[in-house]
Amino acid sequence: MGPQMKSRPSRLLLATLIACGTAAPAFPADRYALIVTGAAGGPEFARKYDEWRAALTAVLRARFGYPDDHVLVLADTSLPSIGKPTRENVRAALGELKTRASKDDLVLIVLIGHGNASDGADEDAKFNLIGPDLSAREWADLVKPIPGHLVFVNGASGSAPFLQALSARGRVVITATDTAAQQYETVFPEFFIRAFTTPEADADKDGVVSMWEAFAYASASVRTWYEQQGRLQTERPLLDDDGDGVGREALSPGSDGALASITRLEPGRPVVVSGDAQLTALLQRRAGLQAQIEQLRARRAEMPADRYDAQMEPLLLELAGIDAEVRSRQSSSPRH
Repeated sequence: MGPQMKSRPSRLLLATLIACGTAAPAFPADRYALIVTGAAGGPEFARKYDEWRAALTAVLRARFGYPDDHVLVLADTSLPSIGKPTRENVRAALGELKTRASKDDLVLIVLIGHGNASDGADEDAKFNLIGPDLSAREWADLVKPIPGHLVFVNGASGSAPFLQALSARGRVVITATDTAAQQYETVFPEFFIRAFTTPEADADKDGVVSMWEAFAYASASVRTWYEQQGRLQTERPLLDDDGDGVGREALSPGSDGALASITRLEPGRPVVVSGDAQLTALLQRRAGLQAQIEQLRARRAEMPADRYDAQMEPLLLELAGIDAEVRSRQSSSPRH
């Protein structure tokens, strides 16, 4: 009787505070990205891949403020400032991310181009580069040493086997297809990139597009595109973020999505250090609590309800108290 009565107000408090917007999203310390557009295989594809790559680079650098040296680009282009998408250059770029990123950083890897998979096995599924390709298993081995929160997006044809190969706890993996047999050219990258510049993708209207929202928007847009073209849909995007290597479609039930829902490419607003040392300390503590809350929320599905409530309740209570203190100090501060 005792434990049941204790868990009831805990869940009520949790729901109330989250509904009031108290639990804000957590943001990593720094952000890095590697964008690879592989071997184009023709001028038509080259133009399309160039447009997608340029759009994504602009989102990260101009819109989200990523420093130029935090966005690494490899592409099948003649631009002297961009390296060729060769196996050696991919290894070098991933090696650089391994040394530069920390465990608190976010690392985004996006593959745009052609892929193939003969029977769906990890060693057979590949992303087409200039020269020898890298298999899904080789990509998995290369990204494994990279610290931080990894988001791996393979928007190429035949990308499905990459989901199982790259799947890991604490990692978001997205593929444009759900089977190795889907070998036709994909349109998923276009809509995935567009998600970060259209208000329509921001489903919860919090002003920031999460990885889940981008995935859901792109998935819906892919379906609409095929319907408008009057064509059979030959790509069905999947997302895995619970480490089981299975993944789910946006409209299908499944355990995936919790981590992707709190993972944002866009940096959060930094705590402004003011002349009020106590207020600054409160804001910094609040940011830390918000990060803990979001991390705990991402693990909710794998925890017993009582344990989840027991860990969440003190965080929310402290956060509510700090919010009250912040409002009090801000309202009493002289306005100039």
